[in-house]
Amino acid sequence: MLKTPLCRALGMEHPIFCAGIGSASGPELAAAVSNAGGCGVLGTASLPGKFVRTEIERLKRLTTKVFGVNLVLPLLRKGQVEACFDEGVPILVLFWGDPAPYVDEAHQRGIKVFLQVGSVSEAVAGAAAGVDAIIAQGLEAGGHVKGMTALSVLLPAVVDAVAPLPVIGSGGIADGRGLVAALSLGAQGISIGTRFLASTEAHASEGYKQRVVLANAEDTIYTEQFSIGWSKAPHRVLRTSATERWERAGQPPAGQRPGEGAVLGTMQSGGSTVEISAYSAYLPEPEVSADIEQMALYAGQSCSLIHAVKPAAEIVAEIVRDAEETVSRLSEPA
Repeated sequence: MLKTPLCRALGMEHPIFCAGIGSASGPELAAAVSNAGGCGVLGTASLPGKFVRTEIERLKRLTTKVFGVNLVLPLLRKGQVEACFDEGVPILVLFWGDPAPYVDEAHQRGIKVFLQVGSVSEAVAGAAAGVDAIIAQGLEAGGHVKGMTALSVLLPAVVDAVAPLPVIGSGGIADGRGLVAALSLGAQGISIGTRFLASTEAHASEGYKQRVVLANAEDTIYTEQFSIGWSKAPHRVLRTSATERWERAGQPPAGQRPGEGAVLGTMQSGGSTVEISAYSAYLPEPEVSADIEQMALYAGQSCSLIHAVKPAAEIVAEIVRDAEETVSRLSEPA
């Protein structure tokens, strides 16, 4: 029952995709999700093209199953698209922009193109551009969020608007009940970020993962505070001492924020050492020297449903088991 037409088209066992999650979804996490029967997605954020190529090569050594690579269009760097095309990645997942310039060449190379959207109008435009599937992202989602509509409203509206194109639901989903709910609204799969962020394989600092585990939906805020590196891009993060200091200052705009310009520390990212500035869009990767409470701790409202860091394969298995039990329970006679 849980195996949808999209699963069959892609050779997946379960309709579960791992979101790109910026640099947190590295080859280990993406491969673990794919090997567990879902579809892992490699995050690239603003990583150098040469590094992205290396990451794709490493991912291909870790799995023979279907996977995707996420490109954030406003953050594209030289060589990222070329690496995806040259390596023949199965799925190109695009976000925050027009997919039209990439669809034809991708299709010529046998690559499917998915577009993540935040509105019905964006979904319709993506369908007209020839994408192979739409990811509808609700306001509940963590990280950068383009739309302002809850998934429970956005998802069926997008399904109706782009039918028969497959639609994947994203935002606020962390367990099997969320999967069943999304399927009941017409989705053919779900894309999960925050639950996989709290996984053993996620390329994120352990302190960050534990903050996600301990948080509730009420601990998240939707803001544009962490804008250095990607401005005018709203995002959902956990409330921290940095967000509270900014709020106490009256939520001043960029250029007037308390502590702006300070360097918080350094981090290994994309194969080199980078400086972490106050209000940077970087998320905490392993071995970060900065105080992560001063950084962007991206997380969705689904953190209320996350209670432990677990291996990605175990997360996939739990979601499938919970979904099957939910369907069974709903099928019981009154």
